[in-house]
Amino acid sequence: MLIKNASALLGGDLRYAPRASMLVGGGRFLGVRAGPPPGSWAGRGAEEGGEGEAVDCEGLLVIPGLVNCHTHVGDSIGKDVTLNSSADGRIHPVSGAKSRILSLTGPAHLAAFMRGTCRSMIRKGITTFVDFRENGPGGARLLRRAVSRLPIRAVVLGRIDQYHTPAQIAADEGFPASRAGEVEELLGECDGLGISGANENSSAQLGFYSRRGGLRAIHAAETLQSVAASRRVTGRSEVARALEARPHFVVHMTHADRRELGMAARRTRGVVVCPRANASLAGGVPDIGLMQRAGCTLAIGTDNVMVNSPDMFREMDYLWKATMGVWRRRVDPKDILRMATVNAGSILRMGVGVIGRGRLADAVFLDKHAIDLEPMHSPHASVVHRASETAVRAVMVGGRIVHGRI
Repeated sequence: MLIKNASALLGGDLRYAPRASMLVGGGRFLGVRAGPPPGSWAGRGAEEGGEGEAVDCEGLLVIPGLVNCHTHVGDSIGKDVTLNSSADGRIHPVSGAKSRILSLTGPAHLAAFMRGTCRSMIRKGITTFVDFRENGPGGARLLRRAVSRLPIRAVVLGRIDQYHTPAQIAADEGFPASRAGEVEELLGECDGLGISGANENSSAQLGFYSRRGGLRAIHAAETLQSVAASRRVTGRSEVARALEARPHFVVHMTHADRRELGMAARRTRGVVVCPRANASLAGGVPDIGLMQRAGCTLAIGTDNVMVNSPDMFREMDYLWKATMGVWRRRVDPKDILRMATVNAGSILRMGVGVIGRGRLADAVFLDKHAIDLEPMHSPHASVVHRASETAVRAVMVGGRIVHGRI
């Protein structure tokens, strides 16, 4: 497929090209350039759209497929329940309403709601999502089956329901040997581990997880209560303890200080912030300026579907404006858009988030003449705080149009 005459945000710096050409084949971008296509591209590119099909995209802005770097799509069954509860009362992995709801929901019913959430994400331009999936190997298999026929990239980080009490953490009890096989079975079903947090795991257990294969991620410093709980039980920083799992990325860090953020920058690939979920749980707004100055590579997630819609356009808009409103600090909208695309691809290392030669051909086609976008004087700002599902003309995953038409 040859895409021509489109405007586009190209490469790792999301540079704006008023006119661009993209050659797609084999699920990847075979060629990308600002300007008209070279003659050597004629007749090349075979995809479901047809051998060498050329598509004129005049009036469209092509951006990289959005990457939702942290979700809990299993929570789709509990949208907006217990609105007046604390964060722990709603989402704690042991005592929260979420765990009770999941335990009472049949697999088929849960899978149906997870599929609905994934369809919603596709319509909103999300081409890849990273999910923390509870309930062990069975939970991972259920999510895999739920998305198996949907055109979206799912990175599944599983978890077994093995948690420690504060007394067990203080005693530094290890991971039970009798359950080691369950973890290996889990890793055979998913892409890695999505660890709940340091306050549910002893240091010995975090060390056990650090030696397992696949992608590893963990929640840390989401609330002031979780930060205080770590100090109270262990006398140590929650972030320092979370890093004992040797995660590839850390989620939240809303209440991490400069030193802790520096530790995360040195010892992980990046930090995933979830600003709307933090706000809906009265947990604060992440200071992305402080995170950037500490050297963190930042990405964005929409977190629990229970408390938040899986919409990256709304997430970017909120993060941009809340950062300026709360921290009194201007932010370049391009930095926010990079978090939802380029930076996410850097953290995941799977070829997503960039329109560039050799990258996976995931993209969102926005109507530049949509009523909320026209006239588009600043493409990056327009995408971050004006674009929405209504402006999405089409979504492409792996070189195939999976939603809409171009």
